[in-house]
Amino acid sequence: EVQLVESGGGLVQAGGSLRLSCAASGFTFDDYAIGWFRQAPGKEREGVACINRSDGSTYYTDSVKGRFTISSDNVKNTVYLQMNSLKPEDTAVYYCLAEFRLVCSLDEVDFGSRGQGTQVTVSP
Repeated sequence: EVQLVESGGGLVQAGGSLRLSCAASGFTFDDYAIGWFRQAPGKEREGVACINRSDGSTYYTDSVKGRFTISSDNVKNTVYLQMNSLKPEDTAVYYCLAEFRLVCSLDEVDFGSRGQGTQVTVSP
């Protein structure tokens, strides 16, 4: 069974940084694409970043390019999202999603597994 557990969320002032973690279990990590999505109050869930575990390629939505970095640790079966220069509009619940043999995607419909999420709040 695929399990994804997010952690690392919290309250931070604008301009600050947070690092989110997504601990994965129940599947062969190398064969998956892992994505970070977020959902702000009253808004649809949107793709933020994705990493293809087979070749290490990464993808970002335009609003976070240059500020967020997605990476993975093969030994720990964990994917990270380093978030720098945070803005109040980054406030959302952040989710980790996984899909087998997916090249990568920022569209939630392409993913079959999702964690419970972690809250990120950025104050002005």
